[in-house]
Order: sequence, then C-alpha cells, then structure tokens
Amino acid sequence: MKMPAYMELDKEKIFVDNLAAVNQDARLEAVINIKNIVIGNKLRKTLLIELGTIQKLVEMMSRDDSTIEFIIEAVVVLGSFARAGTKESIGILLKSHALDVLLKGICHHDKRIVEASARSLRTLYQSNGIPCDPIYENPRIIPRLVELLSGSYAEAESAATIISKCCQSAAHQALLCNTGAVDALLPLLSGKIKKIQLPVLHCYAAASHQNGSVSLAMMSASHQGEGLVQVLAKLLSRDNPDNIQLGAAKCLTNMFRSGAFTAEDNHSLLLKILSTTVRICRQDKPSCIRAEAAETLAYLIEEDIELQRLAAISDHLIKTMIGFLQKNDMDSDTYNLMRESGLKALASLGATDENIRKKIIESDSTMDHVVAGLEDVNPHVQLAAVKCLHSLSRSVQQLRTSFQDTAVWKPIVKIMHNADEGMLTVCSSALCNLLLEFSPSKEPILEAGAVALLAGLTRRSAKPLKLNGIWALMNMAYQANETTKNKIMEVLGPAHLFSLLEDPDTDVVMKALGLMRNLLSGREDINRIMNVHGNHVMNSVKPILDSELQKVEVKEQALCVIANIANGTSAKEFIVRDEGLLKRLMYYMMHESVKLQMAATYCISNLVWNTEEGAMERQVKLRDMGVQKLLQSLLTTTDAHLFERVKTALQQFT
Repeated sequence: MKMPAYMELDKEKIFVDNLAAVNQDARLEAVINIKNIVIGNKLRKTLLIELGTIQKLVEMMSRDDSTIEFIIEAVVVLGSFARAGTKESIGILLKSHALDVLLKGICHHDKRIVEASARSLRTLYQSNGIPCDPIYENPRIIPRLVELLSGSYAEAESAATIISKCCQSAAHQALLCNTGAVDALLPLLSGKIKKIQLPVLHCYAAASHQNGSVSLAMMSASHQGEGLVQVLAKLLSRDNPDNIQLGAAKCLTNMFRSGAFTAEDNHSLLLKILSTTVRICRQDKPSCIRAEAAETLAYLIEEDIELQRLAAISDHLIKTMIGFLQKNDMDSDTYNLMRESGLKALASLGATDENIRKKIIESDSTMDHVVAGLEDVNPHVQLAAVKCLHSLSRSVQQLRTSFQDTAVWKPIVKIMHNADEGMLTVCSSALCNLLLEFSPSKEPILEAGAVALLAGLTRRSAKPLKLNGIWALMNMAYQANETTKNKIMEVLGPAHLFSLLEDPDTDVVMKALGLMRNLLSGREDINRIMNVHGNHVMNSVKPILDSELQKVEVKEQALCVIANIANGTSAKEFIVRDEGLLKRLMYYMMHESVKLQMAATYCISNLVWNTEEGAMERQVKLRDMGVQKLLQSLLTTTDAHLFERVKTALQQFT
C-alpha cells in the first residue's frame, strides 16, 4: 500500500534533520537514504531542495568530524541535484557554496572523494550560468584538473568537460597551455573511447579559438610518434560519429584561422575539413549539429576566397543554407540557432565573389529572410543578419536593385540607435556600403538622420566605430550636393574634423583626409568651404606633408586634398601664396615614390591650368621657382602614368 504524501514528507524531513545527527553512522545513513530518494526522481529533488538539503549537506561536509564515507555520499547527492539543471536548483547550489566544496574535493587526498567531486563538478558545469572564475581564482585548481586528465577514465572525462566549459578568454587559454593541457589531452584523443574524445575535442577547440600561441603548441604536439594534427585528420573520417568529426573540424579550423598552418601548407587537409562541415550541414542530420557545422564552415571560409568558391559549388550548399532560414516545424530555440548559423554561412560565402553574392540574393526570398533577421528580437539572429547584409552589400549591382527594393537600411539605422559596440561596428560597416555614391539608398538614409548618428561614431574611442563613422561620412560626401556637404560640416563640426587629421591612428587619418577630399570637390563647394575654413584646412593638412613619420599612403591623400583645393578658383590662392608649401610640392615631385610624384604633379597641373583666370601669373611664379624645369626632368621617367601627367602639366605652361 502506498504511503500517504504527508508521511513521505515527514520521512524526508527526518532524513534531512538526521544529516546533523551527533552519531556519524546516523548521518551516513541519512545521506544514503537521501541519495536513494533523489536519483532519477525530479519531484523528490524539488521537495528535498525546499527542505534545505543542499545547505545542510554543504554545512556538514565542512565539519571536521565528517567521515570520508559521508563526504563521498554528500558529493554524489550534490551532483544529483546539479543534474536537475533547473534555474532554482543551480541558484541554491551556488548560493550554498556547493561549487567551492566540489573544487575543494578534487584536491582532496582521498581518491574516492576526488573522483566523486570531479563527476559532480562536471554535471554542474553542464548547466548554464555556472561561473568559471572560481576555477581560476585558486591557483591549485587548473594544475589539478590537468593532472586528472591522466587519472581514471571518470576523472579524465570529468576534467576535460570542466576545462572545455571554463576556457572562455585569452588568459584562460594561456594558463591551460602553460599548465600542460595541450600535451595532457592528446593521449585521451588518441584512444578509441568516443565518450572521452568529445570533451577533449571541445577542450582543444576552446583553447585554440583565435589563439595563435595555443594553435602553434597544438601543431607541434605529438604522442607516441603521431602528431595532434594527424590524429585530428583521422577523426574527420566518416567512420566516426558526426559530433566527433565536427569536433575535429572545429579544432583544425581554429588552427588554420589562427595561422598555425596555411592553405599552401596543407591544402588537402583544408579540403577535407571543408567537405566534412558541408556534409554535416545536410538535411538528414540533427538540427543542432547542422547549425554547429554551418557556424564552423562560416569561420573556416570567412577570409579565403578559394574556399568560398569551393564551398559555393559543394553539395548545393547555398540552397541548403537558405533552407536554414525557413522555420518548417522547428521550435523557436532551434529555429533561432539554425537562422543564426545559416546567415553567418551565407555572409562568409558572399564575402568576396560577386557571382556567389548574386546567386545568394537571387535565391527565393533571401532578402526577406535577411530583413526578418534584422528585425528579430533575438540578438544573435539579428547580429548574424547584419553580418550577412554587410557581406551582400558589397555587391554594386545588388545595391541598385535588391537592396533598394527591400529598404534594408531602415532596420539598420533603427538598430544603430540602441546597439552595443559589437553590433554597432557591423551595422556601421554595412551602412558604409549602403552610402556609396551609386546606391539609391543614400538619399533616404540621409533624410533618416544618419549624419548625426555617424558623426557620433567619430567621437567614440573604439577604433572600428570611429573609422566606420568617418568612412560612411566620406561615402556620403562623395559627389554630394551642397546641402549634404553643409549638413556634414555642421553636424560633425569643423574643429572635430580637423582634429581627426591629428589622430594617432593612420587609418583614421586616411579616412578623414578622404572625407575632406570629398567635401572639397566641385569648384563652387571648394571655394565656399575654403572661404570659410581655408586657414584651418591648410594648417591641418600641411603638417602631414611636413612629417617624416607619416606613411606614403597618408601623404598621397594629403596631396590629393591640396590638388582639389588647387582646382578651385579663389581657393588656389591658399596654395600660391604659401612658398613653403610650393617647395614641399617640388620636393614630392622628385620623391622616390611614384605615387607621391604623381599626386604632387597633379597639384601643379591644377595650379597652372592655362584656361583659368590668373594662370599666367601663377605660371610665372612657379617657373621662377624652377617647377617647369623639374617637370621637364621628369619626362625621363619610365612610369607611363607619371609621364602622361607630367606631359599634361608642361602643356599648360605658355
């Protein structure tokens, strides 16, 4: 006959109370009874948690008079509570310092406590939201975990799982590598036990992600005469389970992307990684592993045009990835995972090749799916959609057609008003493309208040944001009308624009010069801007030309700004009356860099153009300074482009 519920509750309360009994045998009996009740019974676990069992166990384990047997059983019970994995149970375990007790347990002198603690720690770390900081705060823990990799099967599997879950930063990666984890994991990977190979692969993948030092250490690691790379290559074989193949592919992908080996070094291996990840994306595989395979593939091919082209023609991959974007009968979490990985893969596929981009965009409803992703509430899906848009927006043809039809700029601008730094960086990169001169989106983006948004980015300390802000404004200013240029100058502020030319970062200075060059185009605009800001413009650009530290590319841009000013009518006088600047132009005409010679010659050509008012006086001045003779001496150049530019300049002299 079944015991009434109130009697069962009384029985369980007695067990919990007996955990603190004076008699050690009574304590041990109580914890064993609790273990037998909770294993495999979620309802009883909840009831016992509410009775304060976790707090009582942790308290009693810390007492000096607790026996080894009691501690072992208590550790097992804590692991069982951790297996429940509910937010409430995990919260109570952490609040009760169960994590600290288990970490202490793996350093215990008794091997049984060590193994039990390792198992329960593994279970705990398989839940979400477990902090990894405690693992690194105690200097004994990481060396102990690495040591356990050479212990019993249970210890090794548990330690590998814990390490893989807790390797979350470059500092963590470095500590694991320095403690010998790379070498300690390899014998486990070389064995034939699939259950332990998987957490080992996860360890290697976590340790090598965007880490060149760890990747190089993995490249040189070997066990019994066989290198880690060879072991990983074998695990790509179809004889292995999909998750093992994918784990090996992730490790090798990380090593490739971190520079441990190149496409030239090991082309056949890269093709094997590519074919493995493409195959695991197929529709007959489980959704979660398909999503992980697509994400790995996206990372593998992201910066290699040859791999992108090979992937695009492999096994109908583009069609497969677009299939990831269709919900069908998936639950929301799975669908979000599939969309995120699918969008990332499409972004990588279309990163470089115009034909691949065209194929992606012209596939059924692709742009609708991208826009839906941009408007999604899930931040991971949204970021992946922005990355995909950024990649596809590199297509000149599509900017004029598909992107205009779907008005993708609207969600981008909306996202940018309330985005974190990572999202803002990718959004502003996409906006740079959408603001190109030939894009029909340019005018509506301008009307939507983008100038203020972009000007704000130029004041950010993060270089990618600052650079993208200037870059987008530079694109906006290209062949723009007077209203647009005035708006940029007004919102950005002349003082801030000039300050950007003094930025310590070369890329920022380059784009700021590009922006100034685009603002100073069209004679009326050149004259108008120089009439108001001429002295500031000259005082900002001249130091760049005078500096011995600036790169050739920066000086070339500065000379192009001067050449644009020389194309103005009244603006020319800012250059002509500055003998120091004219001598600097003569210096660059004879420079070892052909780029600088051409840019300086172009400046002179604009100054002496003989159909313009005052040309004769300017020619006389420059002839007296020896400019004409310099040009004549340059006719001996072997560079065809420079020769034509010199000839054109000389033809202006009368």
